Amino acid sequence: YQRRVHGDDHVGLVYAGMGPDARVLVARGRKECQTYRRMYREPIPVGQIVKHLAAVMQEFTQSGGVRPFGVSLLVAGHDQTGPHLFQVDPSGSYWAWKASAIGKNMINAKTFLEKRYAADIELEDAVHTALLTLKEGFDGKLGSDNVELAVVNDKAEFRVLTPGEVRDYLDEVL
Repeated sequence: YQRRVHGDDHVGLVYAGMGPDARVLVARGRKECQTYRRMYREPIPVGQIVKHLAAVMQEFTQSGGVRPFGVSLLVAGHDQTGPHLFQVDPSGSYWAWKASAIGKNMINAKTFLEKRYAADIELEDAVHTALLTLKEGFDGKLGSDNVELAVVNDKAEFRVLTPGEVRDYLDEVL
């Protein structure tokens, strides 16, 4: 199953938790992106799509007859104000981060990122840091068959790296 999903050309997300719950949220997020684009003829601001997803998740914590979503999200994107990274918890709470992690070993991963993050980090170094963070908490061997990477570039594009690009980065880091 896929853990990385496009929401629009400028935003994407990764999830940890129950895949079917994430698919529901992705469908709602895509619809919100399309509705905004159709109405305003421009991409939705990243913070606005995060706010929408968080509101849906929070609503399910209070509604009778439905259970809360069993998924956490990391939403990355680029809009007119620059690059963004948000974490959304199952409760509907969301936070903006410079670097973050969700899922298994997230506490150790966040600690690892805190030690290595710098405000002026270059894209290449950020990818290397991400891979080193994965390596710290990963059981098994990292390879292009079990690692997916995506970047948000200065052209406001959310781009998933090819397996060959991932392999090249892994060769540099490992």
